[in-house]
Amino acid sequence: MGPGTLEEVLKDSVFPKHPDLLVGTETRDDAGVFRISPDTALILTVDFFTPMVDDPYLFGQIAATNAINDVYAMGGTPRLAMNIVCFPECEDLQVLRRILAGGLSKVEEAGALLVGGHTVDDQEPKYGLSVTGMVHPDHIITNAGAQPGDVLVLTKPIGNGIIATALKADMASQEAYEDAACWMTTLNREASEAMQEVGVHAATDITGFGLMGHLHEMAAAAQAEAELWADNVPLMKGALDYASMGLVPGGAYRNRDYIAPQVVYEQDPDEAVKDILFCPETAGGLLIAVSESKADALLQALKNRQVPAALVGRIRSKTDGRPGTIYVRRR
Repeated sequence: MGPGTLEEVLKDSVFPKHPDLLVGTETRDDAGVFRISPDTALILTVDFFTPMVDDPYLFGQIAATNAINDVYAMGGTPRLAMNIVCFPECEDLQVLRRILAGGLSKVEEAGALLVGGHTVDDQEPKYGLSVTGMVHPDHIITNAGAQPGDVLVLTKPIGNGIIATALKADMASQEAYEDAACWMTTLNREASEAMQEVGVHAATDITGFGLMGHLHEMAAAAQAEAELWADNVPLMKGALDYASMGLVPGGAYRNRDYIAPQVVYEQDPDEAVKDILFCPETAGGLLIAVSESKADALLQALKNRQVPAALVGRIRSKTDGRPGTIYVRRR
């Protein structure tokens, strides 16, 4: 479901308030957070989707990574997980077993416990997790705390939505497939530990709304604007070539149409680069807003944990534009 569709569905909804609901729906953060004691809060998230690769074990790993990473984006530790499964009863159950085994491998890698789940007979397979994490209430990292002058750090290259589209067209190289699969099954645990060690203002993980969509949400939540350095954004192997060939999923265009009124191209990038910037990602990296004085410390902490990172922009004070406006330029 695209961002515009979601707003339309939820615009008349009234969500309950509670003094212990520390993060709700207001800023469309990665997860909800509820305080259960002075020093403990629960992080609650859920995500599932249809396969984007043929290998069922790999699909299970990707879907689980995507869900678990929401907890890391909030600065938390995953503790419990439950499977969410849609699968046709007429299909080979060995396929389902492989999907679940892939998911379990990432739950165990995260140090969490799988405690059950729910399965529905459905003609189209879908898989994901409901994940519960824990965090100290004073150490929650949200997408809403960015401040003018902060620099933006991205911890994974983007482009797996393009690679997935090329796979469906049987046009992706083995090298591009393996590169994308590696990134999509990489937990953001080390990146989360680095930002907690250094202390940052805001973070979000890059998923269905693409880099531009999630940056827009971060800037809007902070009542600020953002500057994106398009030439600094790292891309996955093959992504630019496939985007140049028109292998772009429909979600990229929906994301682009939704925030187009708030994007200003101070220096116009190639159309293929634009497509990648707006393209939905799966289990993407963290986009972190950190004060410029701590940027070097964060980059070093990430390097110490073998997490690649790139400076991709900064947060700017709101000028004549609406909160959330993004100015795209070269550094």
